[in-house]
Amino acid sequence: MEKVILDMMRWADITEEKLREKQLIITGFGETLSWEYLCYVRNHPVNWSVPTCILYGDKDNLTSQETIHKFANDVDAELTIMQNGMLFFQDAGRKKTLIYNLLDKLPKGNLITDLN
Repeated sequence: MEKVILDMMRWADITEEKLREKQLIITGFGETLSWEYLCYVRNHPVNWSVPTCILYGDKDNLTSQETIHKFANDVDAELTIMQNGMLFFQDAGRKKTLIYNLLDKLPKGNLITDLN
């Protein structure tokens, strides 16, 4: 998450000093950057310990492929890259198909899902 925040700061040409001074800054692309949240992220590193499958769109404009590969490797997650996919799924039918395909890869057990 820290990398995502720092990338957004870079895109908006905002330094850490400026963010610390202002505390909250609304970017030109509609995201609000928060000094408090950046500090929280830095002080609470991810401790991931559950089996995880990640579906990543190769056209995601927020998280780089390098970042998602590193995260998947760090938490031992299975990473599926969807060709021509974006940060958000474009339609419900495509989303359901992709989710069902991922669910088939998970261990069977007490998994409850609601895809509506």
